[in-house]
This record gives sequence, structure tokens and C-alpha cells, in this order.
Amino acid sequence: MRMSDIAFATTDWAAIEPTHHAGDAGSATWRTRSFGPEDNRIRVRMVDYSAGYEADHWCEKGHILLCLAGELETRLADGRVFTLTPGMSYQVADGAEPHRSRSPQGATLFVVD
Repeated sequence: MRMSDIAFATTDWAAIEPTHHAGDAGSATWRTRSFGPEDNRIRVRMVDYSAGYEADHWCEKGHILLCLAGELETRLADGRVFTLTPGMSYQVADGAEPHRSRSPQGATLFVVD
């Protein structure tokens, strides 16, 4: 990721139109902004997982993810499981380690990818 052609600006996340994404169980609500040139877009999201959320896919996209509230469990394809609580983050590269998340109690995340 190269951060270029991004002017200084602030984001009021409450003013960003939400999109809803069903999981195998529960749902995710995304508020999304994109920055930079078309050939190097950086997606920035505020994501709310409902209680009981379980992803409907294995993700291979790279992310930098910060847990702001709640609890997020992320399982890697090799069987390892990591739990994030507020103030914890993870990072993973594109195509590096397939991962799948769930949130028994719900969570709010800040994600850059």
C-alpha cells in the first residue's frame, strides 16, 4: 500500500451511509470511504458486527484492523484462533493467511485495506 494523492480531511463516521452484509449468522454494518488514485485505492471502514455474527467466507484480503468495542474472534485456516478486545489490533497481508471472523457478543472495528 502506498498512500498518495490523499488530501487532509476528517470523517464523521456517523454521517457515512451504512451498507449491510449478512453473515452465516448475524450481520455486519459497514461505513466505508475510499482514498487515493484508482490504481492504488485504500478502503477505510468502520464495521459493526451484530451479536452472534459469523462470517460467511474465508477472507484472503489483507487488512489492518483495530477493535474499538466488543470482542472479535478470528480463526486462521491453519486452526489458530485469536481474540481481539478493545485496543487490540491485527494485520495480515493479501493472500498470506486465510481468516474467518465471528463475534459472539458483537464488536466495532476500524479497518484499513
